Amino acid sequence: MQPNDSGRLIAGVDEAGRGPLAGPVFAAAVILDPQKPILGLADSKTLSASKRESLAALVKQKALSWFIASASVEEIDALNILQATLLAMQRAVDGLSLQPNEVLVDGNRLPKLTMPAQAIVKGDSKIQAISAASILAKVERDKLMDSYHQLYPDYAFHQHKGYGTAQHLAEIQQSGFLDIHRKTFNPLKTWLLQANA
Repeated sequence: MQPNDSGRLIAGVDEAGRGPLAGPVFAAAVILDPQKPILGLADSKTLSASKRESLAALVKQKALSWFIASASVEEIDALNILQATLLAMQRAVDGLSLQPNEVLVDGNRLPKLTMPAQAIVKGDSKIQAISAASILAKVERDKLMDSYHQLYPDYAFHQHKGYGTAQHLAEIQQSGFLDIHRKTFNPLKTWLLQANA
């Protein structure tokens, strides 16, 4: 399901950061070049951080086109995480310098697109272009979370990346909420309701 000899351009799309309690959700779209194969592409969650970073550099170097987009914490809280994720995916596809003939999206839901698209469950482990997109989105989001740790040293964002670990929940209870926290996610939502009751 890569671009074939007829020159059809297939874009893979995936997201990173749907589950965390903090930070934007990221999405990437990638059109791979069949003449420049990239060895080792896989679901980003199965790769080490250093492997993801080296593969992300290769994708940016060898792909025909790629783009990384996001939806903000404010958009996540206003729309809900699913709609914000689909919005980030739409932005990623819209940002490509080449218009794909078809878009393959990881998961079971499709963003609003102007070209044919199909959702593929576990696509990030089946389709190389989706694997490449998952790697770009994850590396970019992790980079942002590392920078948040510099801004907010009381929160170990470089370790938990904003996910709802015991450590992160303890940090929130000790130091309070930040602007980058998703206020509609539990247990934060419940804590806020209790605090305002």
